[in-house]
Parts: sequence; structure tokens; C-alpha cells
Amino acid sequence: MTTNNFSPATVGWVAIATGASSILAVLCLALMFTVNRSFGTANDVLNGIVGISSVILAWMLYAEHRARSPLLSQVALVLALLGAIFVVIGSILVIFKVTGFVLAGFYTSVGNALIGCWLVAFCYSMQRGDGFPNNLITLGLVVGVLMAMGFLVIPGIVAGIDSMESLPWYLASGYVGFLATYLLYPVWTIGLGRNLLLK
Repeated sequence: MTTNNFSPATVGWVAIATGASSILAVLCLALMFTVNRSFGTANDVLNGIVGISSVILAWMLYAEHRARSPLLSQVALVLALLGAIFVVIGSILVIFKVTGFVLAGFYTSVGNALIGCWLVAFCYSMQRGDGFPNNLITLGLVVGVLMAMGFLVIPGIVAGIDSMESLPWYLASGYVGFLATYLLYPVWTIGLGRNLLLK
């Protein structure tokens, strides 16, 4: 594996930490609804951490990606960076009560969609070699496409919609991206991490 001076083990642990952060975000979301609403802030912070750790992971994998797809890897890294920025903006908006959770969630959803595009680009490029197992590559493609469904909420950002009561059905469909980020993205990142730790 070609890395930017990072050992496979280091990249593997970052991948696992990314997945673990997403799982913790899900747990905090569940606790917010069942125990105390204060867990919502922890969820928002963890969302931001997932976005940041995802772009760090993309950067660590960049040399491997560039070796297979020089141009696509550059575009994909920029998309991952933009995704992290949108995710962090979403977290900031809701933590500091600039907007409600609906509109802030739209920003996070778009960020996750951009990260999903990086994931698709990375896994597409990895099909050309034997660096990763085929099932991990296929899973990454599926997860990335589902995460990209978060782009469906862009009209909600443009319209400034910030209430569940006024949420059109077509915007609600964008939450498929959230489900993919919370439930499937950790499976891929942890699987990637385990694969790298075994190298």
C-alpha cells in the first residue's frame, strides 16, 4: 500500500476511529430521544468529528488513490475537504443555535454526501488493483452512493426550511444519506481499518 508516509496500521486506526465516532453519534442520538436532550449536543460534536476524521482518512489514503487515478484522486480529495467543511458548519449552526436542527442537518447531510462522493471515487479507483478485498470495494461503492443521496436536501437549504412540519417529502428522502452515514459508513471504515491492520 502506498501512503503519504503513514504506516498501514496508522491509517487503519484512523479508519476505525472514524467508524467508532459515527457509532457513538448514533448512540448519542438514541440517548437524546430516550434519556436526555443534552445528548443532542454530543451528537452534533461527534458529527463534526466524523467529518474531520473522514477528510483526514481521505488525505492519508491520497497517495494510494493518486497512484491509481491521478486526476480523480485530486477531485475526490477536494470533495472530501468540502464535505468536512459542510459537516462542521452543520454542527456549529445547531450547537450555537444559529439555526434549528433541521436546517443544520441539511448542511451536515450535504457534507456527508460530498464525503460519499469521495468514497465512490476512491473505491472505483481501487477496483483496478489488488490493494483491498473486492467485498470492501463493493460495499464502499454502495455506501458512497447512498450517502450521496444527501444532495436531495439542497433545495431545503436554498429555501431556508427549518421545521419538520414544513418538510416536503422529497427533502425527507435525503435523510437516506444520514442513515447510510450512521449505519453503513462505520461498517466500511472499520472494515477498512481491520484490513489495513492485518497488512
